[in-house]
Amino acid sequence: MFAIIRTGGKQYRVAKDDKLEIEKLDVKDGDKIDFDVLFVSDGKKVSTGEPLVKGASVKATVLGQKRGPKITIFKKKRRQNYRRKKGHRQDLTLVQITDIKAA
Repeated sequence: MFAIIRTGGKQYRVAKDDKLEIEKLDVKDGDKIDFDVLFVSDGKKVSTGEPLVKGASVKATVLGQKRGPKITIFKKKRRQNYRRKKGHRQDLTLVQITDIKAA
């Protein structure tokens, strides 16, 4: 069984016991959270939402918070002596999918 969920402006394909790094959520370690379900399949029956599947739920447990890899942004205009260097690290939340319930 798997589902497609939406969080942080992105969509993820998840199954039970999957671990994900998602956009930062304002939650504490060990908290239980629910996600919006867009699609659920158990191998035989498929449920699609418009946009969400009614009655379906995906539950997850928060494992912790972390930061992603550093990304370097470099801008340059030739012959203008214009150079800008900037770095960015995205804040992430680690979650583990504990249960998927179809409609």
